Amino acid sequence: MDSGYYAAFSGWLARSQALDVAAGNLANAGTAGYRAERDYFRSAILGPDTLHSQLNTTVNAFGVLGGSRLDMDQGALTPTGNPLDLAIEGDGFFAIQTKQGLRYTRDGQFERAQDGTLTTQAGEPVLDARNRPVRVPAGEIAIGTDGSVSVNGAVAGRISVFGFASADELLAEGANRYAPVEGAEATAATGAVHQGALESSNQDVIGGSLQLVLMQRQAEMMEKAVSMFSNDLDKAASEDLPRVP
Repeated sequence: MDSGYYAAFSGWLARSQALDVAAGNLANAGTAGYRAERDYFRSAILGPDTLHSQLNTTVNAFGVLGGSRLDMDQGALTPTGNPLDLAIEGDGFFAIQTKQGLRYTRDGQFERAQDGTLTTQAGEPVLDARNRPVRVPAGEIAIGTDGSVSVNGAVAGRISVFGFASADELLAEGANRYAPVEGAEATAATGAVHQGALESSNQDVIGGSLQLVLMQRQAEMMEKAVSMFSNDLDKAASEDLPRVP
């Protein structure tokens, strides 16, 4: 079969997958603490099967979407005036205890539960350096850039900020929850905590919209190319093959 058909089809598949990534980014442009995902492609020369495959397999593996990685660029910090709204400037994530296990987030829209536990809006406890829930007594709350929590001038605890060696060590779960991959270890991060502010998504609406339109047009071009090659193959099958003695 003409290798051009494989090229067009793999390009169509890759652009369709990239279109899904762009749509997800745009949909979460207003989600606090969201980290956009950026697609990347697997090179035929550097592909995982290159050293152990036949030449035709390698050639026809071009244009394959390798996956997507989290974009760790900083989002804008927006003041809210709420003393329990926290934003991280720089590297790091808040650790939270969910029903699925330990997860990480940049969304600092926290609340104080009736028992004094600091939680997310979903009721998930925010954790300290020892992965224990942070307790916040009633009173005037002040949170330092290092995450230390003071109530009425007395130190009550500390909210830890955790980091990872690379974005590849985190998997996105939902809009702004991230799970560590197997074997990944969280370490103390250098990011500064800002009280009374939230971090916006690092995907802006204008850039996300342009990316979505670009991916859509490229996917449409690849779809047309596939259709053209498919028509040529049908023509060859109906007109040329019957002539073969």
